[in-house]
Amino acid sequence: MEKYAVPIAAIAENFKPITGTQWNRSLVELTGKFKGNYCHDVSPLLMQSYSEIGAFPHTYHIEGRPCKTHISSMYHSFLINAATGYASEGSRISGTEGVSIKHIHMPWIAMVGVSALEFDRQGIYLASVTRSGCLTVHDFESLYCQSNQPVPRREEDEGKYLLHISLSNSIDAVRWNPVNQDEVACTSLSHNEVHIFDIGYISSEPVEVLRKRPTVTVHGSSIRKGLTDVALFNDDTRVLASDTCGAISIWDRRVGDLPQTGLTTNANSSLTSIQLNGDQCVYGASKSGFIYIWDLRGGRSSAAFQSHKEVHSSPMTSLKLASMLNKIELLKAQSDIVAKEIQSIDINPSCPNQLGFHLDDGWSGVLDLHNFQVTHIHCPPPHWLDETDNIRILFSRKPSWLPVHSMYAVGSSSSDGLHLLDFYPHRNSPCHVDHDDMKESFHPRKQNKLIPLSGRVTACATHPLNGTIIAGTLEASLLMISQKHISWKKGDNDDNEHN
Repeated sequence: MEKYAVPIAAIAENFKPITGTQWNRSLVELTGKFKGNYCHDVSPLLMQSYSEIGAFPHTYHIEGRPCKTHISSMYHSFLINAATGYASEGSRISGTEGVSIKHIHMPWIAMVGVSALEFDRQGIYLASVTRSGCLTVHDFESLYCQSNQPVPRREEDEGKYLLHISLSNSIDAVRWNPVNQDEVACTSLSHNEVHIFDIGYISSEPVEVLRKRPTVTVHGSSIRKGLTDVALFNDDTRVLASDTCGAISIWDRRVGDLPQTGLTTNANSSLTSIQLNGDQCVYGASKSGFIYIWDLRGGRSSAAFQSHKEVHSSPMTSLKLASMLNKIELLKAQSDIVAKEIQSIDINPSCPNQLGFHLDDGWSGVLDLHNFQVTHIHCPPPHWLDETDNIRILFSRKPSWLPVHSMYAVGSSSSDGLHLLDFYPHRNSPCHVDHDDMKESFHPRKQNKLIPLSGRVTACATHPLNGTIIAGTLEASLLMISQKHISWKKGDNDDNEHN
């Protein structure tokens, strides 16, 4: 055995360290360990795998008649087609006599389509609401199985949903109760009430209605109706809703149907979106371009939550997004940055210190909650650069985070498509404000992806487990974006074995 032994000194003299690039995938198989940035390195492969695999139009009926959303979406499509016909070399479409482009810009034209989507915590149910006033709850597994059909079904398929009710007012926000997965809460810009529905009851009447205290002027009349967003705590008792007056009302369902406490912004600008960070902080975005943060763990906010009297608490801090964007030198040199409406904010589930935001001009980005700086930004080309987009339709968009890899799904503002944005919390992210293309030249190029779709996206929701994206459109249809189905036939394995 001694003749096979090698002295340690000889090994040290002849040792040559490995200087070449190691194969990361082989190392994963050998060691069973992932490097910190390995998942980000392979994320472009995940992006490339996404495509539209199913479309589900909102062609539902109530008592044998088309619902309001069905009628609104058909009329909206007619008007857009008519306007497109006029915009294209002055040509006209048959049946559009008397319709001009200026009629397309009526305010109610934008009040169509899907306004919000949300999965429950387990990804079993999907709730969608429309601006025409329909609440629909789908079974995700049923939708996914129907997306595998080679030819879409033209006839009415009432089996696509578990619940479909049509209300008298528009619906602008929907949230699941995180504790009771049979309850969904809805708000509307048309009234100052939170409607809570139980999906076990097929009824257009909510099981509970929470009312905002009336705002009275010196003349004795109420002003500025409307609740813009809703959120629910994990204790199954407290509900928050933001309004058009720049305040958040908070209800304790055990006490009554009027708010017991509230949060204020000390401004008169409408709040557009709110987010809860556990039971610790509340984040709010405003139409004037501010992000507000309330800390519920101490100070006046904590005292307000412990009291049953109507107490209003001011935010811990307020951040003007335009000022933070102006600190990005490269962006400031290319764009004239002014305050814009923040349409949506959302906390990254895989990196809780990232607060994603989306602006009305199509820009998206990330606010780092540790240092209150914008770390990522995505600025798509303006709509007027797209020659195919003859008519601009103003509508709000609600993006969604994928459950892993810090990917942000947001509908395009100028085309029928969905942006998958790489917001990974590192400088090698293509959207990072300090990203350097030269340093990434020797690595697989990471980039965002635009997925072409069959409709204009207004809202997104991502399955919390498998990352399937459901997008709502201006036509009120639902689009499923995921990996394509692979069919298997008998004999496929035999062919593979021979190969």
